[in-house]
Amino acid sequence: MQKKQKIKLIRMVLSGFLFILGATLPLPALGSLILLMASYLIAGYDTLWTAIVNICHGQVFDENFLMALATIGAIGLRDYKEAVFVMLFYLVGTIFEEYAVNKSRGSISELMDLRPDYANLLRDGKEQQVDPYEVAIGDIILIKPGERVPLDGTVIEGCSTLDTSALTGESLPQDVETGQAIFSGCVNLSGVLKLEVSSEFDDSTVAKILDMVENAGSKKAKVEKFITKFARYYTPVVVIVAVLLAVLPPLLVSGQNFSEWISRALTFLVISCPCALVISVPLAFFGGVGGASKSGILVKGSNYLEALANVDTVIFDKTGTLTTGTFKVSQVQAETRSSKELLELAAYVESYSDHPISLSIKEAFGNPLDKSRVSDTEEIAGKGIKAVIDGQTVYAGNSRLMQDLGLESLPANEAATLVHLAVKQQPSGAVNTEYLGYVAITDTVKADAAGAIKGLKQEGVSTTVMLTGDRKAVAEKVAQEIGLDEFHGELLPGDKVALAEQIIGAKTSKGNVIFVGDGINDAPVLARADIGVAMGGLGSQAAIEAADIVIMDDQPSKLSMIMKIARRTLSISKQNVIFALGIKAIVLTLGALGMASMWAAVFADVGVAVICILNSMRALSTKKTAVSVFAPEEKQIRVA
Repeated sequence: MQKKQKIKLIRMVLSGFLFILGATLPLPALGSLILLMASYLIAGYDTLWTAIVNICHGQVFDENFLMALATIGAIGLRDYKEAVFVMLFYLVGTIFEEYAVNKSRGSISELMDLRPDYANLLRDGKEQQVDPYEVAIGDIILIKPGERVPLDGTVIEGCSTLDTSALTGESLPQDVETGQAIFSGCVNLSGVLKLEVSSEFDDSTVAKILDMVENAGSKKAKVEKFITKFARYYTPVVVIVAVLLAVLPPLLVSGQNFSEWISRALTFLVISCPCALVISVPLAFFGGVGGASKSGILVKGSNYLEALANVDTVIFDKTGTLTTGTFKVSQVQAETRSSKELLELAAYVESYSDHPISLSIKEAFGNPLDKSRVSDTEEIAGKGIKAVIDGQTVYAGNSRLMQDLGLESLPANEAATLVHLAVKQQPSGAVNTEYLGYVAITDTVKADAAGAIKGLKQEGVSTTVMLTGDRKAVAEKVAQEIGLDEFHGELLPGDKVALAEQIIGAKTSKGNVIFVGDGINDAPVLARADIGVAMGGLGSQAAIEAADIVIMDDQPSKLSMIMKIARRTLSISKQNVIFALGIKAIVLTLGALGMASMWAAVFADVGVAVICILNSMRALSTKKTAVSVFAPEEKQIRVA
């Protein structure tokens, strides 16, 4: 809890304690007055001060002004208890509101780690460490293992493996070699690369991502708090009516005195105090936020609950959002040996590697590895691994490695990453290379992904779309498996933003667009969408900071749950508004006619507020909605 919130809680408790003492103890009138005024000032000094400051700046008619005028009017009528009680309730309302609304998304600190500190520039055969801004198009830079690629360019020498997760969101490293274009923001994992720069830093991929995140938030509509917007019109109207009520009847009707009508006008102001709305509307949304939190969903502002009540399109990232982001062996295709022996050889070749693919193969093998059987392990940068196992020289890697070994016609599986295996033999003095088969590696779809799509359809979502940096064949397989309406593959962050802009631009006038993602690369789209949803369990800090809603347990099925919560919350808040305004309209009319006492005014203010608060408490007890999850059975590794 923040220090400011703690201070307000202390003020609330102290003011309430003094109010009870002043209202119940048999004290002299002066003693009771001192306690009640102390309670009033503790609860409302900031409201009074804000009203004064706003008046000095020409912002007269807001809820602070009306609260100050109404309570001071009650004090003028010597209704001290009512004045204190109203101001105390207002303090409680502001405390609830602070919990309900998180006004700031915070800094996107992790994303700033994309910005490279330096570039290794080669000039006249010498290496110089310079600022990336000093590198021009056509310059040659050197990228060493462990360094971040500072600028976009083409590899002119060397081969390596790049961690592209910061750009594409895909955890599978990408192999690069001479002639390939690479983008800034990636991390070089293995070999040394010489790069010919193709764009200046301001035009580089990483600079564009940073710029998109910094500016995308400004494209969102700024939703004004309901009470402030309401008070903008309501407050001047009731103040003008109160002034006319105090002045016109004595001037226009003979026999009427000013004191009686001023008393009626002050009663009118007490009745008009928007305490019920100030407290109950934020509290209803706070209840919705609290109910969502119990279900593992963090909502950063009540305005996002309101937006969630009407969603037409949901856009998903793939890896880490609809899939687990962890790789598993999905198929073992053996050619000349048994599938069991092929998987065993693959596990031993990969035994010394911590690469995600290596880990998945070793996990699929499932038996302890006797590393004494392995010798002369050698990593072939960007292609694979060579090792001697039980005297056999075994190769495991991609198709380029197999081509180097003279193996051209290889089986294909576009929907998976393939680790091909081959063995070199030396019968009767000749060296022969035998192709053994391949191990297919795929990302696994989350158990509730299909159920999430069905749940969204049941909530009225018309279009579900997946945007991913992965290959189109892989994207198509996932989209078909879980029932998506559309998919787009092989996208860079700029492509994601462009497609998201296109979808948002084509949306219906009433339907909002949600984007769901988990990576640094998703941050610009999360900020641009009407509602950004991040996966909080495995998601990057940048995505979590940029998002409006965070699903803490990474279950996409929670989307339909939070939409149900949002609609229920909005319904409760509308009930409060209609009830509060209806009662106030009736009692205001009676008050203007002199038929409502101060206690009727207190009921119209505090009594209605209590009823609305009790109604709002229903949102706090939001029941967890059962979401249909079509969890597929654990798939067995397919062997052939």
